[in-house]
Amino acid sequence: MITLILAVIFGWIGSLIVNYLSDVLPITRKLSRPDCIDCQVDLELNFYLFNQPCKNCGSKPSVRHWIVFVLGPLLAGLIYFLPPPNLGLWGGIIWLILFGLIVVIDLEHRLILHPVSLTGAALGIIFGSINHGFLNTIVGGAAGFGIMLVFYLLGNLFIKFLSRKRGEDIDEVALGFGDVNLAGVIGLLLGWPGVIAGVFLAIIIGGVISGIFLLLQIFRKRYEAFQALPYGPFLVISVVLLLYYSQFVR
Repeated sequence: MITLILAVIFGWIGSLIVNYLSDVLPITRKLSRPDCIDCQVDLELNFYLFNQPCKNCGSKPSVRHWIVFVLGPLLAGLIYFLPPPNLGLWGGIIWLILFGLIVVIDLEHRLILHPVSLTGAALGIIFGSINHGFLNTIVGGAAGFGIMLVFYLLGNLFIKFLSRKRGEDIDEVALGFGDVNLAGVIGLLLGWPGVIAGVFLAIIIGGVISGIFLLLQIFRKRYEAFQALPYGPFLVISVVLLLYYSQFVR
């Protein structure tokens, strides 16, 4: 019971970290005092600890703040009962925090920031080496980075081809270089050859979800050409599935 309580507390702390970093990193690229989005006054600590409104203007935390605030402890409690086989309870919660940060920032800003990727790479080397050995970890990271780099370059070439054919610039890209970095992090965590399953499962998940999104947009008559979805969440979903079904990750 004590371990469960500690896990939930750790998850709550993780939710505060995710909310705080998701607010400041995309703007300042460093740890800094968060500002209220409405009045630009420094936010009090209670804004994150208890989701209290800004004391200066009364601006309330966003829906995202509340979702993360609730999901952090809940998912940490779930990990207590169903820990990832290759990570354990505390490793699972640590990666929950990192993956939560990646998903939130990518959904809100279409960014996977270098400091987050570097942190993930360090964790990936540690956990990957424990589970797969150092060599398989490094090969897995290189393979994940390399595979996604090929897709990134091909995507850029395709966009350039379409831009020339249509006679107009197309700003949307299917993949950003942050996705390449994230694939490398996932490769470190999954090791070799598990990274192959991780990348291609992400491609399948991304294709299915993108297809559903496209159909919904057409049905709602809101379809726009070259409307890309952030790819980071697909990679995260893929690695989480494989970690819980570790018989596929060798």
